[in-house]
Amino acid sequence: MLKKLIVLTGAGISAESGLATFRDSGGLWEGHRVEDVATPEAWHRNQELVLDFYNKRRKTAREAIPNRGHEILAELEKEFDVTVITQNVDDLHERAGSSHVIHLHGSLFESRSTLDPSLVYPIEGWELKRGDKCERGSQLRPNIVWFGEMVPMMEVAVQLASEADIFLVVGTSMVVYPAAGLINYVPRDATIFIVDPKIPGVPKLPNMTFIPEKASSGMQSVKELLKK
Repeated sequence: MLKKLIVLTGAGISAESGLATFRDSGGLWEGHRVEDVATPEAWHRNQELVLDFYNKRRKTAREAIPNRGHEILAELEKEFDVTVITQNVDDLHERAGSSHVIHLHGSLFESRSTLDPSLVYPIEGWELKRGDKCERGSQLRPNIVWFGEMVPMMEVAVQLASEADIFLVVGTSMVVYPAAGLINYVPRDATIFIVDPKIPGVPKLPNMTFIPEKASSGMQSVKELLKK
């Protein structure tokens, strides 16, 4: 039986494909305050701004190409039972070939009804506009988990983390909750790898290996360590 390899990825793995990390040093996201583009209040205040913001990100994400970090994760499916839990809203894991991907924070390439959250639709192209409505007649919004909203896939992610034989963290600062708390559910005897140029502030465990590299080179290191 294949060992369960559970992977938590963050903005660092997408950054190497040219996608902006969540916040820059000024606390901005692509030049905007997070409060103005990534909260339910922002949506109620200015739908046009929020739609435009995500349309631009969607267009950029469509043009991005998976990097070696994404590809190695997909390749590991030959030797392990791999599930990727990602905080990213792009589809680079899927395009690289990963077949089991859980999106904690939603997907850029989906819209959902503002009336009924169970009504989710793929977005054709890169634009979602005012006047685009669900089958019940309400405006569609990006299917993104905004600040202040519940993370619907969190229970699934917790269950997966609790079953890990190997837990791998790639390109995340481990400061955005609840995702950062997943490491607390990993079994004590599981092997843990953390790949990030800046070592996140997590307690050092005996079975934990820090690899202070960016995702692509760090994943190559992990691949070689797993072979051993």
